[in-house]
Amino acid sequence: MDFLTLFVIYLCVVLATAGLLCLCSGGKESFLARGVSGASKVLSLVIPTQLQRVTQRVLHRLFHTRSCLFVILHIALQAAVYGEYTWEVFVYCWELQFHLLLLLLPYLLLAGNVGCFVLCSRANPGIITRSNHASLVKIYPYDGVLFQKGTVCPVCSLEKPARSKHCSFCSVCVHRFDHHCVWLNNCIGAFNAKYFFLYLLTLTAMAATVAVITAAFLIQVVLLSNMMQGSYVDDQGHERAVEMLFLVQHLFLTFPRIVFMLGFVVLLTLVLGAYCCFTLYLALTNQTSNEWSKSRRYGCSGRRTLQPHDSRVGYKNIYSKGTWRNFKEIFKPLTVLERKKK
Repeated sequence: MDFLTLFVIYLCVVLATAGLLCLCSGGKESFLARGVSGASKVLSLVIPTQLQRVTQRVLHRLFHTRSCLFVILHIALQAAVYGEYTWEVFVYCWELQFHLLLLLLPYLLLAGNVGCFVLCSRANPGIITRSNHASLVKIYPYDGVLFQKGTVCPVCSLEKPARSKHCSFCSVCVHRFDHHCVWLNNCIGAFNAKYFFLYLLTLTAMAATVAVITAAFLIQVVLLSNMMQGSYVDDQGHERAVEMLFLVQHLFLTFPRIVFMLGFVVLLTLVLGAYCCFTLYLALTNQTSNEWSKSRRYGCSGRRTLQPHDSRVGYKNIYSKGTWRNFKEIFKPLTVLERKKK
């Protein structure tokens, strides 16, 4: 096994380990987290030290600094899907007389998605500076659990306003910090959360639309060929009726790129759809991803209490003002004047 192959295998293992650890973070160390940590230690015993250092530098570059790599990967994946859709699916569907507006819908969604992508990636998410610190610190009250008054950021040397967080990628504190999105190469905060929500929504709709049109094309091919009424001879020489597994194999051999793309966009639709629902839930309850993750450490109690024999503090979301007002705040962030009116 050459050095490059060993490096790729080791990098994949470490990436998977890092992903599992990210999923396990946000609470007490779980059995899975301890298992993954133990596996990493075992791997470090058999992998050369120099290779470990190179991998650590690569991981630090990818996951702890701002980088355009994931933006490039994002664009490449979109280009690959739309290239396949344009050169094969669109042409075949046009020959089968699919409605033109339906075939153009993915391109319309792409235009909207690109617009939201540019706005979200270039917009100021709410970077806290010395000039705007005095106004931003007055917008949200401190809840005394997730956000404590008097906490100073050791990097920015500023008192952290409630609902803010220091981003290690961008090395700035962000107002109403949600998370840092590597696909956009920018933080998601109070001032670009609306663009991120629309970006995520259009991206999910894009994947779903391409999946539906592609699936409709393959179904149309099967119906026109009367394949379901046919039969085939198996390896033992027995004649069998066409079943789903045989049908999928036949379509994959006939349209390999289209079937592969369909599987990819279906999986993408499910993942993005789930994340879109989670983002909508956060918007309707006036939470950020950062706050939701932190609140798991304090349980899900309905009120903030300190029991006599229990040092654990219960957490209650004091920023929720009702479903409609919570959702409205995503598109129109609070200002100091609006805060005083309330």
